[in-house]
Amino acid sequence: MVKFFNPDGVAAPGASYSHAALVPGGMELLFISGQLGTKPDGSIGDTIEDQAAQAFRNIETILASEGLTPADLVKVQMFLTDRAYRAPAGEARQKVFGDAKPVSTLLIVAGLAAPEFMIEVEAIAARSA
Repeated sequence: MVKFFNPDGVAAPGASYSHAALVPGGMELLFISGQLGTKPDGSIGDTIEDQAAQAFRNIETILASEGLTPADLVKVQMFLTDRAYRAPAGEARQKVFGDAKPVSTLLIVAGLAAPEFMIEVEAIAARSA
C-alpha cells in the first residue's frame, strides 16, 4: 500500500494533495500521458470548465480500464495556460478525485500542443502486483 504523508517541518499542503508518497517494492505502476480536454469524439470544449472536466474524466477512464480508481493515484501534474484557470480546474479535479490526495504539481505554462488547449494533466497510479 502506498504511504502518503506530510512530514513535520514542511508547511501543510495548500490544497488537496500530499507532500510525499512512498511506493513499496512489488507494486505495479501505471503512467498516464498528459490528458487534454479532448472528448472521445475528438471535439474540444470551449471553456476551461469543459476542458478540465474532460481531462479528469479521461484519467478516470484510463484508470478504470485497468481496474483502478482515483484512490490509486500516486502523482498528478497539472499544466494550465492561465493562472485564472486554477479554481475551475481544481473543482473539476475534486469532482473526479474526491478524497484522494496524490502528490501533485501545478504549473502555469505559456502554451500547450495547440492554442485551443487550456489544461493538460498527467498522472501515475500504483497497485499491488
